Amino acid sequence: MTARSRILLRQFHLWLGLGLGGLFALLGVTGSALVFYVEIDKVLHPAIEQVAPGAGPDWSSPVWDRALETAHSRWPDPHGSWSFEATGQGGSVPARYYPSEHHSHHAEREMVWFSPDGTRVLRAEPWGGYLMSWLYELHMHLLAGEVGSQIVGWLGFAMLILLVSGIVVWWPRGSWRKALAFKRNAAPIRRLRDLHKLSGVWSMALLFILVGTGALLALPLIKTQLLTAVITAPDTVPDPQSSVSSGQQISILQALAAAHRAVPDARLAFIDVPGTGPEPFRMRVQLPGDPHRRFPSSFIFIDQYSGAVVAVHDVRRGNASTTTAAWVRVLHDGSVAGLSTRILAVILGLIPLGLFVTGFLHWRRRLAARAQSHKTGSFS
Repeated sequence: MTARSRILLRQFHLWLGLGLGGLFALLGVTGSALVFYVEIDKVLHPAIEQVAPGAGPDWSSPVWDRALETAHSRWPDPHGSWSFEATGQGGSVPARYYPSEHHSHHAEREMVWFSPDGTRVLRAEPWGGYLMSWLYELHMHLLAGEVGSQIVGWLGFAMLILLVSGIVVWWPRGSWRKALAFKRNAAPIRRLRDLHKLSGVWSMALLFILVGTGALLALPLIKTQLLTAVITAPDTVPDPQSSVSSGQQISILQALAAAHRAVPDARLAFIDVPGTGPEPFRMRVQLPGDPHRRFPSSFIFIDQYSGAVVAVHDVRRGNASTTTAAWVRVLHDGSVAGLSTRILAVILGLIPLGLFVTGFLHWRRRLAARAQSHKTGSFS
């Protein structure tokens, strides 16, 4: 690379960083907070921390039907649907209530916590109406719905360009030892520069994964197109219907029994209970080899009237793109290897703030030094 090209790239990196660095820092800080958002939310709302013995309700527990009965008594709309989370832990039972049948990221929903026995509502708040859900919406959508998702996703790709340009500008032309050194006794402006470059260099690979997976989560259509272009089209999740559109809905326990018989080695994660209409029950389950415990990628669909299994989406039988897609979220939220990588994700989320602050301060000091040089020169 010529000296002229390096200067131009440095200017490009500078102005891209000054223009997008604040948003980069915002997404990083909010992402760090969200790594432990369930645990933080419990601390902020001790009313839902009701301790119960055992591992929590699972495939054969009557708690699910009791919770649904309690839910219908408070939210009687027959067209509303419910999603109950099987946390695998004793205590309150988290759920989501959707006034409509759509379960998209932007659908209106009420977050509800039931008592461990399912007979009482401990807490109910609209999604986005309390701190941790507001932070989630800020991080994922900039509080702007689908438009915000598009901005976050494309901003993520711009951040990847920012990271790459920074590495190219830094890439040493001489001694690597000198390039990787932090000069403690140097002038403040040089120490700022060293902090900025070394923070970026040492975190580059992990930040690239964090930012890249975040962009793909925000832009699912782009994710599918990229996987299709590079590997093959991912397997489509089925969208089956019940055999009829009205009748007597079977119990959750009956639906769970049918699902468990169909896939006996599955671990239950979510139970989606449909409202009146043709939609089936949907069990979200984790199968051996699926990396994400809370949001696994396999589903079992049960006819809500007959109890028949109408479809199964088993991620183990998927193609290479389906397998790759299953790793995107777990790599982004840091849960890939448990507590240690979650803590690492928190630290990584704070690095963009450090990069923005050190880069901004270095730029300001350079401007001040240049102005002082001109002033001194004018009086010489």
